[in-house]
Amino acid sequence: MIDLKKCCLNNGLRVIVNEDNSTPLAAVSLVYMVGSRNEDPELTGLAHLFEHLMFRGSENVPDFDDQLQLAGGENNAFTNSDITNYHLTIPAVNIETAFWLESDRMKGPNITEESLTNQKMVVLEEYRQAYLNQPYGDATLLLRPLAYKVHPYRWPTIGKEEHIKKVTLSDVKDFFRSYYAPNNCIMTIAGNVKSDDIFKLADKWFGKIKMRRVNPVSLPEEPEQNKERNLTVKRNVPANALYKAWHVCGRKEPSFFTLDLLTDILAAGESGRLHKILIREKKLFSSINSYLTGDLDPGLLIIQGRLMNGVSYEKAETELNNIIEELKNTPVPDEEMEKVKNRFEAEHIMERVNILGRVLALSQYEVLGDASLINSEIDQYRNVTPEMVKNAAAKYLKPENCSTLFYKSTGAKQL
Repeated sequence: MIDLKKCCLNNGLRVIVNEDNSTPLAAVSLVYMVGSRNEDPELTGLAHLFEHLMFRGSENVPDFDDQLQLAGGENNAFTNSDITNYHLTIPAVNIETAFWLESDRMKGPNITEESLTNQKMVVLEEYRQAYLNQPYGDATLLLRPLAYKVHPYRWPTIGKEEHIKKVTLSDVKDFFRSYYAPNNCIMTIAGNVKSDDIFKLADKWFGKIKMRRVNPVSLPEEPEQNKERNLTVKRNVPANALYKAWHVCGRKEPSFFTLDLLTDILAAGESGRLHKILIREKKLFSSINSYLTGDLDPGLLIIQGRLMNGVSYEKAETELNNIIEELKNTPVPDEEMEKVKNRFEAEHIMERVNILGRVLALSQYEVLGDASLINSEIDQYRNVTPEMVKNAAAKYLKPENCSTLFYKSTGAKQL
């Protein structure tokens, strides 16, 4: 059981505290409720670009990292489709430094034409390295717009190259004013702290920042997919690859837990069905995996794998479909079900031992509606039955709900 206390400042900032006197450290997370889903389809990548800009200093702090390191801290951040998260760890005795730094950049980062140009170059290089110059790197750039036709999930978090190039200083300042407000933020702290002290510090450093009108989110609902979609590309890669994506429920829906276990049944290490059958027994794939995107709005269940040389797509798909059909028609044996549940529970416990993992998990559950839901997470997975897995497979893993990318190697024998 993870004990927590919560308060909400008058300006709308939500503050969550988990006291843990077993460590000399504290972890701090700030989640801004803005991701690539909030972007203009004609100007994508702003959320991720802004994450970079937030480290370029603020009015009173020229260099965020230097000040944090002087206090013995370290930090990182990430952006996804739904949120932007800034997190750090620091000796608990220096926790006020974190409040000073984070509150100052919430008031407004010091963004200049020079810093914007520099960070655009950094992001463009990241784009090239991660997507264009990496084998199979552009697969997600191809798969998402194949699966999504109207929802913002159709473009990558990093945005489109041509959009990043044309971002202006005015665009960036408008984006900050639209989303970086205390009433659009969740602050979570875990470690050797006292809740009352944290609430006082939060009010001291953040309480005078005025709430602002946050741009309302009104996203187009992705239409139900009723027909298979296929795309074939050729690339200079070592082996043919196969990517399949099915539309599934959003992260807040109860079926998410069932689908998450379903992907573990398929691909939880070497004991997963995909590895056991398609790699070890039939030797059709050299690697294969299955996972959920875990988005707030209805996301995707993805299976991706690289074929062994000389294996045809027809053979690979047939055997993969056989595994899926078995999930639809035959309940998972109790022993196999218990194994994936035990695996999840062990990983869950290990992640929560670390204060940074715990603070990120608490933040995630507050995004979903209530941080205290973290204490019922194991039960949610434990309550999944073989029949629920069978029904979920039948409901979602239908051919007409699937988008398939055939990623062909120019050097492999084409079958």
